[in-house]
Amino acid sequence: MQAAIPPWPEDVPIHPLVVIDYHLLKTGDTAEASRLWEAATKLGFWYLKNHEMDRLVESMFDVGAQVMDLPMEEKMKYEQGNNGISFGYKMPGANVITAQGDLDTTEMLNIAKDDVLSWPRLVRRASEYSYPLPVLENMESVVRPFVSKSLEVNNTILGIFNDQLGLPQEMLLKLHPPNELSGCEARIIKNKATASTTRLATGSHTDFGTLSILHNRQGGLQVLPPGSQIWQYVKPIPNHAICNVGDALSIFSGGILRSNLHRVLPPPSSQANQDRWSLVFFSRPANEIILRALSDESREIEKAVESADSDSKKMFDTGVTAQEWCRRRVKNRRVENNKVGLENWKASRGTESIQKASL
Repeated sequence: MQAAIPPWPEDVPIHPLVVIDYHLLKTGDTAEASRLWEAATKLGFWYLKNHEMDRLVESMFDVGAQVMDLPMEEKMKYEQGNNGISFGYKMPGANVITAQGDLDTTEMLNIAKDDVLSWPRLVRRASEYSYPLPVLENMESVVRPFVSKSLEVNNTILGIFNDQLGLPQEMLLKLHPPNELSGCEARIIKNKATASTTRLATGSHTDFGTLSILHNRQGGLQVLPPGSQIWQYVKPIPNHAICNVGDALSIFSGGILRSNLHRVLPPPSSQANQDRWSLVFFSRPANEIILRALSDESREIEKAVESADSDSKKMFDTGVTAQEWCRRRVKNRRVENNKVGLENWKASRGTESIQKASL
């Protein structure tokens, strides 16, 4: 059973996020949709309450605990490998997280949306060592309901953004068809308790895909607000998810929607004596979708691209598919692929390369 989590330390400052009510979004509340839009265009992060996933989140954490308690030898049978595919297990220290070569401290298991929705047939990790037994045993009762609900929340938000951007009806949804292969995945993350509250668990980055929906129990997530050089904690709130825009959505929108820099440290102060657990659903476009600003389909996006600086304009016409974008970023973080140093590190970067901030 999860030990009681100490309250947020009063001496640790936080960056406040807008709280968005998913129930209001679902019922078409225009004022709440406007608040969501403001959060997504200014910082790119917001809290989401009434998301209807609380029970599923706790069940997913239980599955994750069973997986992480397995012997390392057993977990390594499901290792994700070095070829840029994210799905599978990753041990602590497998990724480079800074230009100086520092290594991450997190272990995680990524479960492909495609495998979940096609279950009992597996299409992404169709081998003897697909996923650890706790995942397979709970695929129908826990993992699939969590993924399906996450997709519902994701699609509701995408529908609102689609309208605000002036795109043709359901265009963003059509870039994310559930029945086509994509990089969408559920991720269970464990970071062991440590005496240090300053060593990076995950380095500064923007997310690869469209939207991220994070459920975390302890603190550690930090954001770098636009125009600031000071990293600020995001305080976890019980039964509230933390959502953020990723690279793909920022590119599609010509930068109108912000994919903001963030990183993860151990929990601060009084929360630091416990393992840190997180659960994320990452939404990503279908593999073959080209990442480019949708200027031809929206006058709002066209104007945003026209007013962008030259570096941003290059980013808004990547010439690569969503699959290539994701694979490059995953592959070039791996220690085994990073032996050439700084150039490979740079090759793991996303839209943060156009943000004027220290990485």
